Amino acid sequence: MQARHATYVRILAAALAVTLLLPLFSPLTADAITVKEEEDLSEKVLQSIFKYLEVIEDPYISRYVNAIGQRILAKMPDQPFRYQFYVIKEPTFNAFAIPAGHIFINSGLFAAMDSEEELAGILGHEISHVYCRHISERIERSKKTGMASLAGIAAGILLGAAGAGEAASAVTMGSAAAGISAELAYSRDNEMQADQIGLKVLTGAGYNPSGLLEVLRKIRSKTVFDSEQFPTYLRTHPAVEDRLAYIDSWIATEQAADRLPPPVDPAEFNRIVTRLRVAYGDENQVLDNYGALLRKNPDDPMANYHYGLILTRLDRREEAIKYLKKALARRAFDPYILRDLAKVYFLDGQLVQAQKLLQGIETGRAADPDTLFYSGRTYLELGRLPEATGRFKTLIEKEPTYRQAYFFLGKCLSEQGNPGEAARYLGIFYLRGRDYRNAVMQFQRALAHTQDADRRREIEEMLKIAQRNLKDPRPEKG
Repeated sequence: MQARHATYVRILAAALAVTLLLPLFSPLTADAITVKEEEDLSEKVLQSIFKYLEVIEDPYISRYVNAIGQRILAKMPDQPFRYQFYVIKEPTFNAFAIPAGHIFINSGLFAAMDSEEELAGILGHEISHVYCRHISERIERSKKTGMASLAGIAAGILLGAAGAGEAASAVTMGSAAAGISAELAYSRDNEMQADQIGLKVLTGAGYNPSGLLEVLRKIRSKTVFDSEQFPTYLRTHPAVEDRLAYIDSWIATEQAADRLPPPVDPAEFNRIVTRLRVAYGDENQVLDNYGALLRKNPDDPMANYHYGLILTRLDRREEAIKYLKKALARRAFDPYILRDLAKVYFLDGQLVQAQKLLQGIETGRAADPDTLFYSGRTYLELGRLPEATGRFKTLIEKEPTYRQAYFFLGKCLSEQGNPGEAARYLGIFYLRGRDYRNAVMQFQRALAHTQDADRRREIEEMLKIAQRNLKDPRPEKG
């Protein structure tokens, strides 16, 4: 708890510094803040979120969550913001929207879900708050006396995002700022309007809204079984009992009229939530949970597969191979099991076995990003640089957000005597990781070895972005 409290203090300090040093809002008006003001404040908040909270940048998870968000948005009128959806590595049960359409969900809440409908329900509700401008209205009402109040607003948003309790808020913010933060909580009317809109949009997007009901019940139950992790979602989204009753009644009415969509195919959700739990959850808890499932169903291929995945994370590779092979015996052509077995072989230094498996996957179907990545790394370790380079270039074309691919592509090109292109890709790697100092160094090195005019212009543009962020480290759009 002390470590988490220290994190909240750092977040607050960053919020205060950013709000005091960056340009303030335009003069106050009687209306809600403008779209431009909302976007400006979102940049301030995003800066601290990316600096002090761990945003999961896994391309599979990010793509999945954003696809669900965009599916919901497609059923809403055009809006002034370009929505983006993120997952924060935080065990607390929370989901929240900051100004200008940036919506976050904590990994703890995501990992506790059992269906895509539950995730869609939370995202649809947060989208509805943004659409109704509830955030901008409450910020406008909270603006009192300029700098100090704006600092309190930013800090209040961040403390809510991080899941800080009332005691932490009072200690770190002081009573005045904490009071401003309290004013940011949604009203009952806000919640009712967001629920009404969210339920209609969810069904229009093809989601059964019972998922929203189920996830709210899980969040509420958290207060009973884990008082130390009081769900921030219920503190910032009040009237939960009234909401549950309303949503339940609405669903019953629609169900009686046979107007609810059927359940979504759970395969993709199960794959993504397993990845989230295994890669980003508490490793000992995940090991215990998957071990219990395996003991209950020792011959189930997916139980063996999931147990093998968490053993891989724990570097218990020999055991991981055993369970992954057992899963493969029941699902011989499952490309994901094959890929993850190849990954363990690679990590264990069994490069020939890894290469054979990966080559088989690539031959039989369109390779997914992880297959291309580990195929590229295997060829790199085997000294087969052209094959490695081809895999990494294909991966970047298919999945530009796969940041690690830029690093290893740069390494391949460096070893092949192409320092200009190597430095360019390494610069992109550091730029996307917000390591602007190293990005500047690599882009300058790339320019020193690049003659092509078009390529130089491209590098110069990225260099300007890195240099600008060194002076003013707000998150770059795009």
